[in-house]
Amino acid sequence: MKLSILKEHEPGETRVAVVPKSLGKLTDLGFQVTVESGAGYQASFSDQQYSEAGATIAKNKSEAITEAQVLVKINPPSDEELSLLSSGQIWISQLFHRLGGAHIKALQDAGVSAFSLDAMPRISRAQSMDVLSSQSNLAGYKSVITGADHMGKIFPMLMTAAGTITPARVLIFGVGVAGLQAIATAKRLGAVVEATDVRPECKEQTESLGAKFITIEDDGVKTEGGYAKEVSASYMEKQREAVNKSIAQADLIITTALVQGAKAPILMTKEQVELMKPGSVIVDMAVAKGGNTALSEADKVVEHNNIRIVGISNFPAQLPTNASELLSRNIDTFLSHLVEDRSFKWDLDDEITSGTLITHQKQLRSE
Repeated sequence: MKLSILKEHEPGETRVAVVPKSLGKLTDLGFQVTVESGAGYQASFSDQQYSEAGATIAKNKSEAITEAQVLVKINPPSDEELSLLSSGQIWISQLFHRLGGAHIKALQDAGVSAFSLDAMPRISRAQSMDVLSSQSNLAGYKSVITGADHMGKIFPMLMTAAGTITPARVLIFGVGVAGLQAIATAKRLGAVVEATDVRPECKEQTESLGAKFITIEDDGVKTEGGYAKEVSASYMEKQREAVNKSIAQADLIITTALVQGAKAPILMTKEQVELMKPGSVIVDMAVAKGGNTALSEADKVVEHNNIRIVGISNFPAQLPTNASELLSRNIDTFLSHLVEDRSFKWDLDDEITSGTLITHQKQLRSE
């Protein structure tokens, strides 16, 4: 089987789907690996490193795609890539199929079997294949470091001959993988940390990391697959009232809330932003899906009333080497699950295979 690792084309994307260290595992699975020239350059992996690990270097995208049976990438296919695909090929990347997109219909019409990495089911045996979790972990760490860069004060309490500096106060919206890592990072830096989430089960996890959990008593929340599926208007109003005091005290707020397959919820209105102290900072991790504040803008720093709102669409791309290494482990583990006796086994009754296979034999398998 011939497998090609493609170069990412999105602006600001610095990661690569598979790093040289994984090539030995792919070879053992029966793959002959080709890498599009320059695919790993921005993540600090050279063509020479891939060659030394046993890969062939394709001079261009056309060569990498047309001669491969399996194609691996991080992000959805570009128009150029779609035009080069042919029936019977296997495509593996994030596809974000719940949000629609012309690329899904194009993959279906081309007869490509397309697996979506972001559709990985949230079950224990799929954890090592879950790219969303591995990348969110790094994003949570980087969000705190980014916030520290924009703040005009330090995180820890500092006692000096000139007096004592009080610790920074950090408020985190959303206690998923990214939120938990943000809590842990802020605590390690010495901040006083509070967190809130619509899921009451997050209270224990938050407190285990030494942070205070802001509790709202209300049953207007429904969850599915680890995400909030539906949140009542009454709950959102109660949450705003409960967090306003913490908003006014915070030096740094990090928002991480996403709804699977939908626009990110607005957690902070313009009026709530204006409750913050001059010089305080918001880092909006959901800005790629619309943002959690009413004032966030993708890949911009918005200044409002001497408050900075930092919106970064792709936090893992800020840490390309580590992010690529984790992605590569997720993907080579996923391929190990899909392949048996050096060929794809197509076990469509398996929850992982079925959950991630979006198009197959010109059929759309997942709405």
